[in-house]
Amino acid sequence: MVGISVDVQLNPGRSSWPELRDMALAAEAAGYGTVWAYDHLAGSSVSGDRMLETFSLLGALAVATTTIGLGTLVVNVNNRTPGLLAVAAASIVAISGRSLHLGLGAGSSPTSRWAGEMRAVGQPIVDSLAGRHGRLAVVLDVLDRVYDPGRPPELATFPLPAPRPVVLVGVHSVALATLAGERADGVNVDWSGRRRDELLAAAVAARGDRPGFLRTAWAFWSPELVDPASAERRAMEERGIDRLVLVVPAGVGPKELRRPVVA
Repeated sequence: MVGISVDVQLNPGRSSWPELRDMALAAEAAGYGTVWAYDHLAGSSVSGDRMLETFSLLGALAVATTTIGLGTLVVNVNNRTPGLLAVAAASIVAISGRSLHLGLGAGSSPTSRWAGEMRAVGQPIVDSLAGRHGRLAVVLDVLDRVYDPGRPPELATFPLPAPRPVVLVGVHSVALATLAGERADGVNVDWSGRRRDELLAAAVAARGDRPGFLRTAWAFWSPELVDPASAERRAMEERGIDRLVLVVPAGVGPKELRRPVVA
């Protein structure tokens, strides 16, 4: 394995736009591979008191930065129509001229800690797990149609992203990991999750012998995880992790992110 690409995920629920911009610029200068953004409606969902819409934030970061990749982790597929999601992601590619890692999630259950933000604005919540997985499958279908260079005439003037976004699915169940392996370009797991290895194995098994599948994991930022010689990083390499997304917690800012990253 060549090495793990180390990325950062910013929290627009706890940081202002100038702070987010400065952290992204620091991450770019330090050699992080991609800057990722949450997709939430309210800051309270991520222990904050504010929020920026994810594609609006990425559009601003696309202009503020020059080389770092951009990503979403994860887009709630119930927050937008599938067509709007496809156009929004393609717009980020057009604005930045860079790759986009489009992380998708099946959305919140009615009893989850994130359901409150949706209820507050009358956003429908799909009750069943199967229904939420079905919605994600529909989004994947629409992305395939809109992003196909051979698409039908009625889609001819929709934005056609080049390069095409790399579609990842954030998973917490074997069923969703299997869907990721069958339909997406990669999978994302919680590195600290107890079912981590099971979910990775399910996604890889569903992928079969088709090449190019990305195994990504998220964890909270720490100096240890930036160090490629650490025990945790070695454990990630043993499991074939390609990308590590480090969630920037409160108290970590541009100064800490300026430490050079070595893959």
